[in-house]
Amino acid sequence: MHKQVVIHNVHTWVHLTENWLYTQVKYLPAEVESHVVCRSTANLDAFEVPHIHCWLDQSASRRALIVLQGLLTLRTRFRRHSAHLVDVARRHRASVVHSHFGYIGWSYKDAVRRAGLKHVVTFYGVDANRLPCEDPRWRARYHALFRHVDRVLCEGPHLAKLVVQLGCPQEKVTVHHLGIRIDTIPFQPRRRRDDEPLRVLIAASFREKKGIPLALEALGRIRDHVPLEVTIIGDSGSTAEGVQEKARIMQGIQKHNLTSSVRLLGFQPHRRLLEEAYKHHIFVSPSLTTSNGDCEGGAPVGMIEMAASGMPVVSTRHCDIPEVFGSDRGYLLADEQDVGGVAERILWLAENPDAWNEITTSIRQRVEQEYDAVKQAIRLAGIYRDVALQ
Repeated sequence: MHKQVVIHNVHTWVHLTENWLYTQVKYLPAEVESHVVCRSTANLDAFEVPHIHCWLDQSASRRALIVLQGLLTLRTRFRRHSAHLVDVARRHRASVVHSHFGYIGWSYKDAVRRAGLKHVVTFYGVDANRLPCEDPRWRARYHALFRHVDRVLCEGPHLAKLVVQLGCPQEKVTVHHLGIRIDTIPFQPRRRRDDEPLRVLIAASFREKKGIPLALEALGRIRDHVPLEVTIIGDSGSTAEGVQEKARIMQGIQKHNLTSSVRLLGFQPHRRLLEEAYKHHIFVSPSLTTSNGDCEGGAPVGMIEMAASGMPVVSTRHCDIPEVFGSDRGYLLADEQDVGGVAERILWLAENPDAWNEITTSIRQRVEQEYDAVKQAIRLAGIYRDVALQ
């Protein structure tokens, strides 16, 4: 069987919070031979795939040869990482380069074009919203990318609209949902006994767009109406932004009298996250757009997994989150920054446990149809075929 060779172009393969990137590559059908080209690697024990070509793993002499070959064959001098990408693509006879994140696509656009390769670029959110807000030069850069890119993928219609507003021709944009391993997530609709506290799970990196302080304030408003046990999985990392957000979270726990009700578990592997999920009744994830333009872009993959597990989810009408729930489940979503709306929805779920089964069954069916990793990988392979034939 003839295989189509596709290059996955990333900076680092792969950060712990980017398991969705690993899933896209891991579950592509056998007709696609994937090669990952990156500058550095991390967490290979958890995210190993065949054919990883890391620039930092090359010897000094090999790096020099790659750059020289790029100069001789393409008649131009590229940055060394661009020459590395072209070298791998030519040695393995790739037809398509898939750049993950818009800014990576822009950085490598000239190398991909001069090498005669088709170019697919996926935008994930920060690249389409925060980056152009913080640095207007990215608007012009993206215009240059959109002139030559063959296909732009977005997680949902909201993100696709942002990309079109940045100047991408509508006909180049395709909505392609990220997939989850639905076969590893048993569907267990939650039940809560009358004598049980409401066990609430929050799981996210400590970033402003995740809305964790807002979730804590909402829980503080209902703590006198329903007994609570709250678990927070996640942490700040070493960034100044994350450390500042962690301080806000800790202050929120104290301010809203939740100290005795909250467990902080820090970062946990995905396996532990799923274990905790089945011990909780409700998942709360009130995402928001920050003052500097940061947003989810699409919908948080972790939230999709929680919904698929049979747990009711309270979230917000933010980016492509409504796309996950479908039009008939809007009452689980509050407006962005609406503390009262989030509190009301949590309290409604606490007071209406008989509605949980129907809610979660409907969402599970939607996730199986639109967000299953295997189905989405087959769809992605189809996109590669179409692009290669253009």
